[in-house]
Amino acid sequence: MTLRELGETLYAPFRFGRFVGVGVVGAICDNAVLLAFATAGLTPEAAKFLGIEAAIVVMFVLNERWTFPGSGRAGMAPKLQRLATSNVVRVGGIAVQLVVFSAVYRHLHVGLSALGVDLWLLVASGAGICCGMVVNYVTESLLTWRVHER
Repeated sequence: MTLRELGETLYAPFRFGRFVGVGVVGAICDNAVLLAFATAGLTPEAAKFLGIEAAIVVMFVLNERWTFPGSGRAGMAPKLQRLATSNVVRVGGIAVQLVVFSAVYRHLHVGLSALGVDLWLLVASGAGICCGMVVNYVTESLLTWRVHER
């Protein structure tokens, strides 16, 4: 990949805007699963991990159809390969999210709740999501949908 191709990949404003929009849907999914499992008694980190995984699948489907349409090879086998690649590629983003989430939740904790729900979970989750988003956009663009190969 040339420096120009990298610049085009990172600067695609419409694609990045769509990626962020899909990320908002993913964040809603992530946080809904996080709250459901944390409220049911799972540790916050385990609940967060399950939320991230649920969001990855939802975001993959949306990114496949809206953010990166026409990118990558057609057919079911290539789509499944992109889904597997997306999960592998997002390991960096997942790690960033979990570390930031845990640090904010455990070390900067502020007692914030409503109706018996620990809302600080959502604050910590949002911090992790924001930090992991940049890692995910670059790696998804370059490795999952290979936008530079058009």
